[in-house]
Amino acid sequence: MNDPLKQLPTPLLSWYEKHRRILPWREDPQPYRVWISEIMLQQTRVEAALPYFERFLRTLPDVQALADASEEQLLKLWEGLGYYIRVRNLQKAAQRIVSDYDGQIPSDYSTLLRLPGIGEYTAGAISSIAFGKAVPAVDGNVLRICSRICADSSNIMSAKVKKDYRQRLLPLYEDVSAGDLTQALMELGATVCLPNGEPLCEICPAREFCLAHAQGDPLDYPVKPTKKARKIEKRTVWLICAEDRILLHRRADKGLLAGLWELPNCLEGSSFDFELPSGMIEDCGSATHVFSHIEWHMTGCKLSLGRIFSVPPDWRWVSKEELLQEIALPSAFAAFHPRKFLL
Repeated sequence: MNDPLKQLPTPLLSWYEKHRRILPWREDPQPYRVWISEIMLQQTRVEAALPYFERFLRTLPDVQALADASEEQLLKLWEGLGYYIRVRNLQKAAQRIVSDYDGQIPSDYSTLLRLPGIGEYTAGAISSIAFGKAVPAVDGNVLRICSRICADSSNIMSAKVKKDYRQRLLPLYEDVSAGDLTQALMELGATVCLPNGEPLCEICPAREFCLAHAQGDPLDYPVKPTKKARKIEKRTVWLICAEDRILLHRRADKGLLAGLWELPNCLEGSSFDFELPSGMIEDCGSATHVFSHIEWHMTGCKLSLGRIFSVPPDWRWVSKEELLQEIALPSAFAAFHPRKFLL
């Protein structure tokens, strides 16, 4: 049986040349810039990542600067992007690159895979885009495109299916620009063969040979297993302020939001390990934040005290300036950020 994917490179690359978005890491695809962009774009839309990318590159312009950055600086640059393990692994990988590779990002796919935070997709993206290596980068976008073109009802979450598509894409990289093909696939998945809602089949360069389009059922693909329902936690979030200071708590080094400073919060009906002094309490509204496996349904309260009090380890009174300039608060608390109520 003929593989319809073999027909993809020519029309896809022609479409990409005309319709690609102008993005800073595309216009100047140096390895460091490509690497940073790929890590940022995990779990983050392009539009949201753009200002972060520019600020990150201005502050930490190369591998050495990233390796040497303080944790507070690193987390502050990432504030609002979420999934902070990404930026922590970025720094770990930068330190490894400095110590083991003389500060030069490796071009080899298998070597890249050994660096913290770099999986098969990211290694393929860096290797093909920054170094022109004939290595596919297969992520959810690419799997969705492939499954629709092939009308393939296999479970795309399966490692076997992912490996199979990677092998089938590999010959397509012969005699074309590897970086352009990788980015064209990304662009098609982001702007045409959409993950949510109707794909824009009428403008898709693959419509003539896409089997799902021919069958009239592109939304039937890709096939994924049913997700387990998220656990819901009801939490009270506290803005505790006294003497122009704000009280923060540092989370445990492992688990959700590991090691980050947060607004004090507790499960509904529970309390902290110490007793809060009495003071004026005001309602700060409610908000929901969705993690991959859990939802926080939060109610906010502002507690105004006459003076600061002693707090246990992993708690800290901070000034407004420290909060704005130095400390990163997770986006889970965006609805209750002190700048909205105190600053």
